Amino acid sequence: MSPINAPAKPPGADTKPLSRAERKAHLLAELEQQRVDILVDSDQLLRAASPLDSNWQRFKIPAYFVGGIIALRLARHPRGALAGGRKVLAGYMLFRKLKLLAKATT
Repeated sequence: MSPINAPAKPPGADTKPLSRAERKAHLLAELEQQRVDILVDSDQLLRAASPLDSNWQRFKIPAYFVGGIIALRLARHPRGALAGGRKVLAGYMLFRKLKLLAKATT
């Protein structure tokens, strides 16, 4: 194996090879450090995401209710979905054009 592709050696490995128990202790220490890092990162993620979670709770029940009504309507009248989709798309495009026009006039 060339020196460029050689695996990284633990500190002090140049003097003598580590015994099996020493390698095991070194690997266990690395594993423990990785676990600590994961715990710290997960705690940081939970703290960063807590505002989003609390805001989602306010809209969860209304979103489920509206989604249920839409699903029921689509199940009963599937052709109306296409017409409704066209209307929603046309409304979105009209909104974009009005927004662009407002930006151009100011």
